Amino acid sequence: MFSNQIEEFIRLNKYPTFHPKAIFFDMDGVLFDSMRGHATAWVAALKQMGLPFTEKEAYLNEGRTGSSTINGVFVKVHGRNATENEKQTIYRLKSKLFEASKHSGKIPFVTDLLKKIQSQQLEIFVVTGSGQPSLINNLEVNFPGLFHKNKMVTAFDVQFGKPHPEPYLMALKKSGLKPWEVVVVENAPLGVESSSKAGLFTIAVNTGPLDPSILTESGANLVFNSMKELFDQWEAFRKNWRTEN
Repeated sequence: MFSNQIEEFIRLNKYPTFHPKAIFFDMDGVLFDSMRGHATAWVAALKQMGLPFTEKEAYLNEGRTGSSTINGVFVKVHGRNATENEKQTIYRLKSKLFEASKHSGKIPFVTDLLKKIQSQQLEIFVVTGSGQPSLINNLEVNFPGLFHKNKMVTAFDVQFGKPHPEPYLMALKKSGLKPWEVVVVENAPLGVESSSKAGLFTIAVNTGPLDPSILTESGANLVFNSMKELFDQWEAFRKNWRTEN
C-alpha cells in the first residue's frame, strides 16, 4: 500500500530517493475548519461591492492570496485589475465578516496527527496563503509548541501565492531540505497545484465539498477523505518511505 504512488513520484521527478524529514501543512481547511467561514465572508463582501461570487468559487480559489482572489473577480466581471484601494477595502470587509463568523475550530484528528509526526522527529512547517493575523496567532493557542514563526510561510512572505509554486519553494528553502525529503498536506486544488509544481509529494485531505477527482487532477499523489483517514493510515504510508542513503 502506497508504494506504487511513492515509486511513481520518484520516477516522474527523477529523484534519487524518498525519505521525508519535514511535513509542510496548509492552514485553512487542513489545520482549522475555517473554510466555511471564509467562503461565506468572501461571498458577502464581494456582494456588497456588487461583484457576483459563489461559495464553490471560494473553495476553488482557496489558497490564493486575498489580493489575487479579488483581482481575479475584477478581471472576470469588469475586464480589468482591481486597484490597490479596491483590494484593501474588500479584504478589510471580508476579514471583518470572517472574524464575526467564528468558523475556526480545529480539523478533527489533526492534533493527533501533528503530535505523532512530532514524536517521529519530523519537522513541521505551515504554508498558507492567509494574511489573517487572527488565524496565524491562533496557531500557538490551538497547537502549543508545534509551530514556530521561523517555520512558516504566509501571504506576507511571497510575491506570488498559490497555485504558483513560490510558497512551497520558499518553505523548502527555509527548511534547507531536498524536494524528496518533504511531504505536503493540502486540501485545496490550488494548494495541491502549488505543491506539485514545486516538485513535492502531496497528500490531499478532502475536507471541503469538492469532488476528490479535482484534487487528483490538480496533482495530488494521494487523496484521503478525512484527516482521520490520514491519521489512521499514517504508519502504513511511512513504512513505504525509503531508508536514508
